Amino acid sequence: MELKGKVALITGAASGIGKSTALLFAKNGASVLLTDIDEEKGKALAEEIKATGDKAVFVKADASKPEDSERSVEEALSHFGKLDIAVNNAGIGGEQLPVGEYGIESWDKVIGINLSGVFYGMRYQIPAMLKKGKGSIINVTSILGSVGFANSAAYVAAKHGIVGLTKSAALEYSAKGIRVNSVGPAFIKTPLLDGLDKDLLDQLVSAHPIGRLGEPEEVAELFMWLAGDRASFATGAYYPIDGGYLAQ
Repeated sequence: MELKGKVALITGAASGIGKSTALLFAKNGASVLLTDIDEEKGKALAEEIKATGDKAVFVKADASKPEDSERSVEEALSHFGKLDIAVNNAGIGGEQLPVGEYGIESWDKVIGINLSGVFYGMRYQIPAMLKKGKGSIINVTSILGSVGFANSAAYVAAKHGIVGLTKSAALEYSAKGIRVNSVGPAFIKTPLLDGLDKDLLDQLVSAHPIGRLGEPEEVAELFMWLAGDRASFATGAYYPIDGGYLAQ
């Protein structure tokens, strides 16, 4: 029960890494506020968690809308009285096109959700955490927050931006008790990979020296360490979890 008594807000919680994180945090004692645009799956997850005796609330929210981020924090405070942990996980892949052909609307959508959404989240999470004088924020970036990837300019730009945003926030708030870190998963078995043909999936597997794609539960374990008191000296850092991808 490593997170017993703590309250965690998790965005993009209805599936993939977010869902695995919500289940793990709840199993380890946290009360969880779940947000996602998928209301059906989000409510189902909240009910699944509550069925085990743990506390969970779902709020339908779009990460690209600052008012939704503000409302999510307000709901966490209303239901649980405080906010200790935030995992800014919501994200999309976007178009697969070179820069000279990339759609303007697609660019705006990816940046709005993947990068601005993280800023909006922290914009309201941080003041709530300051009231208690302690907190942990985990921003989900990617291995592509460290290197490039052809035909994914918006995604790569957003994920690089999260790394810089995280470092700036850590410098501003670490002395005030709020730790801010980013985590960079490699290619993980989540709905973001749905629809890829077998040849492309095989190529992605071969790009990881460990010889496979990652599992959402493996990423959630790193989040739990960063969320808890064992990581009390960890702030302002970027943590790849990538099966050796960036070692090449």
